[in-house]
Amino acid sequence: MLSLLISALVAIALAGALTASQISTGATVFFSITGFTGTFFLVGFLVRKKMSKAQGKLQGSMQAAQGRMKRKVQLFQNKPGGNVKQIQRQLEMDQKVMFKEGLELTKGLEPFRKWSLLTGRQIATLRMQFHYQLKEFDQVDEILATCGFLRGPMMMDPTAAAMRMARCYKNDDLAGAKKVFKSRIRWSRGDRGTLLYGLMSWIYVKVDEPAEARRILLKAKEVTGVGTFSRNWEHLSNDRVKSFSNAGLGDEWYSLYLETPAAPKQQRMRGNGRNPRGY
Repeated sequence: MLSLLISALVAIALAGALTASQISTGATVFFSITGFTGTFFLVGFLVRKKMSKAQGKLQGSMQAAQGRMKRKVQLFQNKPGGNVKQIQRQLEMDQKVMFKEGLELTKGLEPFRKWSLLTGRQIATLRMQFHYQLKEFDQVDEILATCGFLRGPMMMDPTAAAMRMARCYKNDDLAGAKKVFKSRIRWSRGDRGTLLYGLMSWIYVKVDEPAEARRILLKAKEVTGVGTFSRNWEHLSNDRVKSFSNAGLGDEWYSLYLETPAAPKQQRMRGNGRNPRGY
């Protein structure tokens, strides 16, 4: 991109000047390479410094929104008898606003796309995740369709990889889900692979391949030590397929929107509504 082009131009100009000065070939090559490398890192440093402001604004917006939601939950927990469904609706609305603001703030990163190949991929990754959380799956699929060598969203983050696997499953692309899992699980050490193991075993159960699911779970429980995998492996080993459940993985699992969590029980106040002592 532009950083490479500028660095190349500096190297060419330096090489030309050294050649005209009748400097030895070895010295010309050395200083040209040094000039290219130095310029590349200098330009990169300056671009990253400016880009960090836009990234900080995005991160600050997300953290502020999460803080507001956390305070709402704490207030709800401190007031017995609250309406669970009402607070859930409020949090869902707050999350929707947060992700929409995140999408809008990614536009601030656009000017830096031309300076680096990775910047474009970072923007695509963020937008894919925001659209996914907004359940705008058509846009997610459009972004994922751009995946290729040095193109499209990056799958370094297990959550991003799991989102892609989930879309493969929803689009009846089992081979695609397997490919993403195999390519990413090798880089997800320890419990970083928890969501990927959980999703791949769930997909195998859904496509009626419990033997493959057991194979994944056997590896998962050894690598991660997560109790959910041990229980699911036991269920499948004893032909209790209907007892298979990833509920133990919590919000991380439900954020993929493949299953809906059980509704929490409504808090109840003891006694009548007029007197907390019941008389």
